[in-house]
Amino acid sequence: MLKHNLQKAWLLLALVGVPMIVRGQEDVAPVVRKEVEEDLIVTETPLTDADRDHWAFRAVTRPPLPAVRQGEWPRNGLDSFILSRLESATLTPTAEADRPALLRRLSFDLIGLPPTPVELADFESDTAPDAYERQVERLLALPGYGERWGQHWLDLARFAETDGFEHDKVRSDAWKYRDWVIAAFNENLPYDRFAQLQIAGDELDDGSQAVATMFCLSGPDMPDINDQFERRHLMLNEMTATVGAVFLGLQMGCAECHDHKYDPISQADFYRLRAVFETGVPVLKRDAPCSQLKQQRDVIPARFWIRGDHRRAGPKIEAAFPRIASEKAIGDAPTNDMSPRAAFAQWLTRPDNPLTARVMVNRVWKQHFGRGLFDTPSDVGLLNAEPSHPELLDWLASEFQARGWDLKWLHRQIVTSATYRQASRMPAGDSDWERRLQLDPNDVLYSRGTRRRLDAESIRDAMLQVSGMLTDERGGAGVMPPLPPELVETLLKGQWVTSPRAADHDRRSVYLFARRNLRYPLFEVFDRPDANASCAVRNRSTTPTQSLLLLNSELALQAARHLAGEILRESTETETPIDRLFRRAFARRPTSDETERILGFILDEHDALVKEKRSVERLALPYELEPQVDRYVAAAWVEVCLAVLNASEMLYVD
Repeated sequence: MLKHNLQKAWLLLALVGVPMIVRGQEDVAPVVRKEVEEDLIVTETPLTDADRDHWAFRAVTRPPLPAVRQGEWPRNGLDSFILSRLESATLTPTAEADRPALLRRLSFDLIGLPPTPVELADFESDTAPDAYERQVERLLALPGYGERWGQHWLDLARFAETDGFEHDKVRSDAWKYRDWVIAAFNENLPYDRFAQLQIAGDELDDGSQAVATMFCLSGPDMPDINDQFERRHLMLNEMTATVGAVFLGLQMGCAECHDHKYDPISQADFYRLRAVFETGVPVLKRDAPCSQLKQQRDVIPARFWIRGDHRRAGPKIEAAFPRIASEKAIGDAPTNDMSPRAAFAQWLTRPDNPLTARVMVNRVWKQHFGRGLFDTPSDVGLLNAEPSHPELLDWLASEFQARGWDLKWLHRQIVTSATYRQASRMPAGDSDWERRLQLDPNDVLYSRGTRRRLDAESIRDAMLQVSGMLTDERGGAGVMPPLPPELVETLLKGQWVTSPRAADHDRRSVYLFARRNLRYPLFEVFDRPDANASCAVRNRSTTPTQSLLLLNSELALQAARHLAGEILRESTETETPIDRLFRRAFARRPTSDETERILGFILDEHDALVKEKRSVERLALPYELEPQVDRYVAAAWVEVCLAVLNASEMLYVD
């Protein structure tokens, strides 16, 4: 009787569409036994002219450059749009930043590292009219450019080298996608191609770029879940939402279980876009990773899932692209001679797609200025504010496309502009400064430069470079630097094994192992995202923990000891240790007051240590210290270097 009742229950569950797992067959993906809601009629609210009149959904057009009164100020087209708004507000732009501040800003923005004293000296002594432009070209040609801008993209791609969830298992090949992204930026792969390959790199051309499709599957995953059908369902939904947000600026994920509450995105829009990817995700097996899309022969049919529930299969649905970005009632659909993903990849960057270029231009602008031309880079929806400079946004988007989706052109256009080169501090004799602060308090009109805090990776990388510790090695599996034992103990056994080569510990931050359930401590306190979701805008918190970590961490102390050793060894009669310290850390010379205060501290600290009679063994001394240097003076220099590495000026860019 019991066996009969169990069989009856199994049959009833199968009839209503509940996925089943038979004991001993856990590796076999369950299937929907009967689509009892196959005849459901999916209804959609038709799009209206008002829907299509939203700024983001209008066709991108190239507006003419506005007329301005201060015709000598603009250096390129974008400056004309900025100046026109400033003049309308009866404001004037700020004078250009001085060369040290300008080079430091440019270097951090393009490669994520501070300029070296040699680079700064060369720039300051270069009197050629194109001296600044040549610095731009030098930095764009460095491998650090791809590492810097690759990290911005990895935030969007929710990149990590583990699955997340309880077991947080390692994805052994995940680093290959990170290296692909860095190489793509360094090679200046056109953005239209960059986007297309991440959707269909296994299908376009000869399929040699399949690794690029790891973008789609970089999100968190639970391979050991009992219901592998549910796992696939969640994976496809997350992928669809991420692709919509990152490439189109559409919050498609809000329509997973019902029509979007505010934006013209229906639930059917969501599942038609999801259908684009159905053929790329195989039937999953328990504990088996799924890292790349690959065209499948036998696939589960694409369906409309009622209320987003993987147990409630609705009617089959055909792949199509979001209606609001298409002139068609349903949305452009793949043609018979092209797979859905390949067709979608090409549609993304078609000239009549109003979203892709605008979204990417705004992302690049935001990273350079600290704010976007619109404030929500992954959401162009109706509830968000319109662009501060809509004509400028469209001018840049149209030019970006016309110039072959060239990202380095876009960087050049921005960083060589007079707008970008404005000072963020009041220049001497500037009588309009207070008026700018009053009329443009949040710098929405770009009436001056913006002071910005470095991100977590740049803080660490700058400490390593300034101290001479940075290792110039690139690529490969993520490395694990030492962590405090009490932190490692919070992980499962073997989840953080310090890399054996000491040189690996000082590689650039983009190459540190990215574990979803544990961020490197400095990254966590300085707001690096946890990679459980696509991150378009990082938080910028200010907490006591940040200061405590920087002042007391082993990394900061090691960097201070290396830095002290370097400046003491390299100083000359014409350049004192204080001069070298400030040039390395702040890209400027010290003031006479700063020099006097540091010398006074060193003398006081020396006298205090002598009086205390502290043994040399108990001193934190510079590395590679020459024998003739007084040990107490040397220990004081380490403290000075530690203070400089913790200074606000070290953590912020003017």
